[in-house]
Amino acid sequence: MDTEGRLERYRDADRWPTGESLAAMLDSQQAAFVAVRNALPDLSRAIRTAADRLGETGRLIYVGAGASGRLAVQDGVELWPTFSWPQERLVYLLAGGEAALVRSLEGVEDDAAAGEHAMVGLGPARADVVVALAASGTTAFTRAAQAAARRAGALTVALANNPGAPLLTEAEAPVLLHTGGEFLAGSTRMTAGTAQKIALNLFSTQLMMELGRIHQGLMVDVVASNAKLVERSHRIVQSLAGVTLAEAAAAWERAGRNIKLAVLLLDGLNPETASARLLEAGGDLRRARPATPRH
Repeated sequence: MDTEGRLERYRDADRWPTGESLAAMLDSQQAAFVAVRNALPDLSRAIRTAADRLGETGRLIYVGAGASGRLAVQDGVELWPTFSWPQERLVYLLAGGEAALVRSLEGVEDDAAAGEHAMVGLGPARADVVVALAASGTTAFTRAAQAAARRAGALTVALANNPGAPLLTEAEAPVLLHTGGEFLAGSTRMTAGTAQKIALNLFSTQLMMELGRIHQGLMVDVVASNAKLVERSHRIVQSLAGVTLAEAAAAWERAGRNIKLAVLLLDGLNPETASARLLEAGGDLRRARPATPRH
């Protein structure tokens, strides 16, 4: 596997001056950006298909082991506060369970039966989207979980770093992040992990945009769970509606602290009409706004 290869140019890095070694380590990370750039066509297809599948009921199910699994969880936990993605529509299948988030449980990744059992227990459906990650693309737990999901009709999106990896060939929407060998041979938490993190950032953000949870580059579904986010919500309403900050804050409160509804109220709609238009538009503020807003 390419990810296990040894890069001869770094053979003596442990004898280099610290600054030189760090610079080489950083330079090696450029392969992550290149890998994601090359994967954009496949990533785009995966996102469009996922957006079509999820609808109003589909779940996002992240699957992984070790560093890949922890990266998957890191991406998923941001979806509720940033985009109000319902927590009941977000699931993690991490080899070794929650304990594997804070310590390495390497042997659990080889347990195919556990992966299959965990996925079957979720009762995956056609509307569900499974995002499976493995740098090697051979991890037994992840492959078995993905296979069970595909048999049940769920969409399977796979991210792996080796060409021809089984995880990719067994998925409906494979995304190859070909990063090659590592500065530290076999340590895929480095360049391979960086590529996975970038790809996940792109995947989830674009997916939420396709689902109408981003408007004009703003977090219109942000959960205002602290003072900073309350202020951000006010500024978003102000920017979109073209009103004063005080007017924006008042409208936001009137709308039950819902940014989209607040903007529609400031557009001149009454609460009932605003809610109905937003529901009809599937939560997409751009489609819900009147052609000639008041402001």
